[in-house]
Amino acid sequence: MESLEALTKYCPENNRAVPLPDYWNRLYSILANTRQRPSGDWEPPLPLIVGAWWHSMPIEKVLRFQEHLKWAQQEGQLEDVGRFLRSLSEESWAHFGELPI
Repeated sequence: MESLEALTKYCPENNRAVPLPDYWNRLYSILANTRQRPSGDWEPPLPLIVGAWWHSMPIEKVLRFQEHLKWAQQEGQLEDVGRFLRSLSEESWAHFGELPI
């Protein structure tokens, strides 16, 4: 059984930071009950991809990614999310030192 603790230990192995934008977007599409608020913001917040990929700091990306993991836990989706993340090749991840900014 997947746990948030196990995923938060697995994801940063090998200096991984976050999934590359296409994979992070796929992860977000897996998350249940995402919704746009009347203000236009999304819950949970959207992945920092497209323009945000180039204009956000690595720590901001990691913190947003962690929000998505916590959302998956809250929605009972850690098994699916864990299976997806563990299926990614090493080349599907952005690593610290490779991220913009």
